[in-house]
Amino acid sequence: MEELELEQSQPILLTPEGHKRLQEELNHLTMVKRAEIAERIRESKDHGEFSEDNNELDEVKQEQAIVEERINHLRTVFSNSEILDAAQIPTERVGLGSVVHVQDAERSVEFSVRMVTTVEADPDADLISEESPMGQALMGCKVGEIAEFEAPAGVLRYKIAKITK
Repeated sequence: MEELELEQSQPILLTPEGHKRLQEELNHLTMVKRAEIAERIRESKDHGEFSEDNNELDEVKQEQAIVEERINHLRTVFSNSEILDAAQIPTERVGLGSVVHVQDAERSVEFSVRMVTTVEADPDADLISEESPMGQALMGCKVGEIAEFEAPAGVLRYKIAKITK
């Protein structure tokens, strides 16, 4: 599914913070992680551990494949991305880059999320994909409106309290 997204003719829009975070991840993978994996492979080779039963070597090679796949994915993202500029981030309606302050009256909870593309999404950091159920419900809403969506906990309803950049 992500590959289809990357093949679109429209650029992938990233927040400045998201672009920086993904760039740091790419730098870490290419400069640190690759070197660590190469060293672990060299150590296995130096110790004559290249037998058919070498589980550790198999694990390192699998990790290497995962790291290389992620590096290629990030490079593809950067080759087809644009950084959102503050003027592009809407505050009259929820859109990409908007910080949405919501209230859940039923649970007496208030919190904020930032609307981002799938590439940048990280729910643990309150970065919500526009394609997620919550993101779809929030997109286009104005202050005072209620966003309703199905979640594992049931139907959730959030009132839009404020929209900022």
